[in-house]
Amino acid sequence: MERHSLPDDDATDSTRGRRPRRRTVLIATALVLSLAAGTGVAAQSGLLSFGDGCTGSAVRIDLAASPDIAPAVRAVADNARRNGVTSDGRCVDVRVDARENYEIADSLSTGTSAPDYEVWLPDSDVWVERALDAGDGVALTPAGNAATTPVTLAAVPSAGKRLGWPEKTYTWAELTAAAAGEDAPRLGAADPARSATGLLAFGSVVASTRAEDPDSDTRIAATAEALAKRVSESDGQVLRSLVRGESDNARGNEAVFLTEQAAFTHNSADDGGSDLQLFYPTDAAPVLNYPLNLVNEPDLTTEESRAAMRFISLLSEDGPQRTMAEHGFRTGHSVVPGGLVRTAGGRAPQPFALTKAQPPAAETIDEALGMWTVTVQDARLTVVVDTSDAMAGPVPGRGGESRMDVTKTSMLQTLAQFTPADEVGLWEFAADLDGARDYRKLSETAPLGERAKDGATHRESLSDAVSALAPVPSGSATGMYDTALAAFKEAQSSYVSGKCNAVIILTGGPDTDTAARTALMAELRKLADPRRPVPVIAIAVGPEADREEMNEVAAITGGAAYEVSDPSEIQAVMIEAIMSVGGTKR
Repeated sequence: MERHSLPDDDATDSTRGRRPRRRTVLIATALVLSLAAGTGVAAQSGLLSFGDGCTGSAVRIDLAASPDIAPAVRAVADNARRNGVTSDGRCVDVRVDARENYEIADSLSTGTSAPDYEVWLPDSDVWVERALDAGDGVALTPAGNAATTPVTLAAVPSAGKRLGWPEKTYTWAELTAAAAGEDAPRLGAADPARSATGLLAFGSVVASTRAEDPDSDTRIAATAEALAKRVSESDGQVLRSLVRGESDNARGNEAVFLTEQAAFTHNSADDGGSDLQLFYPTDAAPVLNYPLNLVNEPDLTTEESRAAMRFISLLSEDGPQRTMAEHGFRTGHSVVPGGLVRTAGGRAPQPFALTKAQPPAAETIDEALGMWTVTVQDARLTVVVDTSDAMAGPVPGRGGESRMDVTKTSMLQTLAQFTPADEVGLWEFAADLDGARDYRKLSETAPLGERAKDGATHRESLSDAVSALAPVPSGSATGMYDTALAAFKEAQSSYVSGKCNAVIILTGGPDTDTAARTALMAELRKLADPRRPVPVIAIAVGPEADREEMNEVAAITGGAAYEVSDPSEIQAVMIEAIMSVGGTKR
């Protein structure tokens, strides 16, 4: 994560610092003129008409907005309607509907229903990227940003006093450590899978903790587990859990990750509630950047496109910007309004005016969501292990141990890290291993805590099966491609919603059957389903396995390939790989 910025021109490019977006950008001239040069130039060019009167019927535009910014945008739209704002001589009638960001992102990515709005205004690029990740989803055309607000930690006064507000400053890592200490305030968050605020905050904790200690995965996992016990489904619920004590726990939260704007809105209300106090971490306070997007712009009529752009350009004018500020948002001013910060609960020396931040890198967000998912959600993994001749070779510097020996040790160590609710299955593969088949199922995918009739847990039985793995004579072939397809099909057919479903393939050699590889890739393209994602994680044990070819296959499913020179590295790589796909939408 990088520092958040004041909302200036350098901070409002919603694509900066992230992977390129697959968007259809039409009406490019109107977009550039209205957003880059301002509405005055667009008006002079004749693309937009700002006449005093309306002719004919109004142009209706539906805008789906994040619930926090919807009231401000609705006020601008209502005012525009009263004042007869026009586009090409026709009144612009914008209707604003507050919609949950994650619900729209999921709907757009899966194509479960046709959008009933022409403009989408989520609170963060996080949701735009999620909507676009499916590849064949809706077309989104970027159209600037409406406002920004930093992500902070809000505390009730008693908790703020214990944390030393406002004199005491913290990094994200220090702040969460302080909230986990003895007599610490009860810390909660909105679910990072459903809240950009929760996700950006947790991502900042991950980045900050790693900066202080590169070997800090255990600390990060402990933080995620602690947050998971006090997590709320939405930003609105997490605020209620803080100020009203409404929580599934016996006692409500005393501190939560919250935006400055949400704190401003709460502290501005005359409801007798305690004013919140804000901590602005010193190292990586991210922002929600409220990106505007035209939805399926190629399908809009010319009148709709121009009316939508007219309203979008209107949002950058002085009057609407004042409306945004009155609702607690930061706008295009070069100085953060002191009144906004004070009302929200900020006081010096809290570093509320950190500058020149860029939107967080997509990789950082994916990693944070993956780690959160792996930590708080159960896993459902089918582990497929190469038992061909390739695994019989010795590992340099390991006293004569074979690749298989070290691989089994690493797998047993990894297995010990999973919880009883995690489901793990085991297959082995080598060319013609089981008659005409190249694979054999050794253990069903089942919860590790499940007990058999003899009283043994599935973890114990699975450990025995891993320990018994041994290379078999197979010549130079591994049969990996046919095995991968069979494992993927079974994992997808037995998919369990709400869990991190994946297939993990450990192989020590290449599969030279190019026809099987071509057939596998063609079949995976047909079968891959973003509504039931089963990423394939391929781990090449040694240089003989072709990681690049494996990566090309795995990428079709949303997975990736990794290479380890020493099988003892498998444990770390497997956990890293699972975290990297943990953010895949389920």
